Order: sequence, then structure tokens, then C-alpha cells
Amino acid sequence: MTATRSTASTRRRLLRSPLLWVGAVVVVLVVVGVALLARAYLRSDAGQAFLLRFPGESALPAGTPGGFPWWVQWQHSLNFVFILLIIRSGWLMRTQARPEAYWTRTDNGRLRTRNPPKKISLYLWFHLSMDVLWLVNGAVFIVLLFVTGQWARVVPTRWDTIPNAWSAALQYASFDWPVDDPWVNYNALQLVTYFAVIFIAAPLAAITGVRMSPVWRAEWRISRIYPVTLARRVHFPVMLFFSAFIVVHLALVLSTGVLRNLDVMYAATGKGSESWWGLIVFLAVMVVAGAGWVLARPLFLQPVASLTGRVSSR
Repeated sequence: MTATRSTASTRRRLLRSPLLWVGAVVVVLVVVGVALLARAYLRSDAGQAFLLRFPGESALPAGTPGGFPWWVQWQHSLNFVFILLIIRSGWLMRTQARPEAYWTRTDNGRLRTRNPPKKISLYLWFHLSMDVLWLVNGAVFIVLLFVTGQWARVVPTRWDTIPNAWSAALQYASFDWPVDDPWVNYNALQLVTYFAVIFIAAPLAAITGVRMSPVWRAEWRISRIYPVTLARRVHFPVMLFFSAFIVVHLALVLSTGVLRNLDVMYAATGKGSESWWGLIVFLAVMVVAGAGWVLARPLFLQPVASLTGRVSSR
């Protein structure tokens, strides 16, 4: 209860802070300024020539499959739920003044001498549990990505990806949306972003998270080469990157043809489809994620955590 009141008080102070509102105004002015500059450039002769040469999309390698198989839809949904709850539990750990409950692994005897049980906060248990599910889901996704050939849709294979990504960024900035047919091919900025999320940010989150985990032993030799302070410095910015990506990603999905975009991902329908099935599935995923967000508190976590160990108040 103390941690909850402290967090609520901090939120109220932030909302009343003049710096918050000044910062919001500055952000709006910057967005408007960038949009005006981007539109002016793209309407100029130089901008038109650049768009003609680099429309914002790179060609895919021959034989690249189109569309989204069923496993992409399922894993996309699971990944969203897991990463949202990872961010939620990570933030709860970072802001709690004192843990309301603790979890201790049940000792089966064989691990007693090698790795004795440690008492950790219930939020850390929840964070680690979601991490494991997210990593398993991600590992299956990577394997299927390369087995089915879908990797070519999220891995840059041409030199013109970078100028095309810049072209797409300028078009987004001008609020004149770039070429967008995700069922067939992502635009170059989406390609670069998804590559960064899957093959850079996700591994960084996993590597730094493992180093900060209680299963890591301080006496290991590698601990000197890879100190926990370095892991913490990287892990939090990666969390901020994922948070920003989710916000921007959802905003673009909802503002660039919501029914078509959701049909492509959640209803496995191709170009031009605008049924309500994708939206229905998306809302169901959001309900699950929202329920997990709300239920991420000791009252609801304790019964689940007690199945894997001992829960105590101190």
C-alpha cells in the first residue's frame, strides 16, 4: 500500500509540474516544424527527384513468401502481451519503495548446494516469468522465420534500403504516408525498424536481463568482464525503446488504414480487405493485455506464484 500511494503521489506531482506542460508544447512545435520542413522539401524539384529514385520501398529477394502465416499472427499477439507485461512489471520493480510480497523457489534438494534458493520480490518473479515466456516465444519465432523464408521480409538485403528508409521517414514526417502494402512487402523504414527490434533490441534485452537475474552468480569469472552496472545501463534504455516502438507502431497502425492493417495481421487477409475480423481479434488481444496489466498486483499474483514456490510478506 505504501508503494502504491508513493507512486500515485509521484504521478500527481508530475502532472502539476510546469516543466511537463512546457515540454509537451515544445514537442508539438517540433513535430509541426519537422512536418512543414519535410513537406517543403518533398514538394521541391530535388525532393521529387529523390522520391522518384527512392520511393520508400526496396525489392525483396526472389522467392520471398508473401502474406502472414498463422504462426506469425499468434506469435505477434503473444509477443505484444508478454512485452507489455514485462514493461509493466519492470516499471513496478523500479518504482516500488518496498516489496509488498516475496517469492522463494521451492528447494528440491538437488540444487541446494549449487544454487540455494533466494528470496526475491513478487514483482521480480512476475518479471522473470514473463521474460521466460517472451524468450521461448521469440526463439520459436526466429526458427520459423528462417525455416519458412519469412526472414527476407525483415532483414535488409539491398544497399538501397537505407535511402529508401530515409525517403519513407520523410513521407511519414510530412504526414503523406509512404508506399504501404505489408501483405506483400514492408516499406524500407518498417523493414529497418523491425530488423532493429528483432535482431538488436530483443537480444540486448535478453542478454542484459540475464545478467541482472538472481540466477547469475557473482563468483563467475565472466562477472568481472560483464559487470551488472553495465547491464543496468543498457537494459533500461532498451525498455524505453520498446515502449516508444509500441506507441508509435500502434499510432501508425490506427492512423494509416486501421481495418486494412488489422485484417492483414490478425485475419490473414490480403490486399484491399477491410472486414471487421482483424479489429475483433485485435480488441480481444488488447482485452487480454489490459487484464494482465490490471491484475499485475500481489493480490492476484500470489496464488499463481505459490504454485512455483513459497510466497511470504517478508
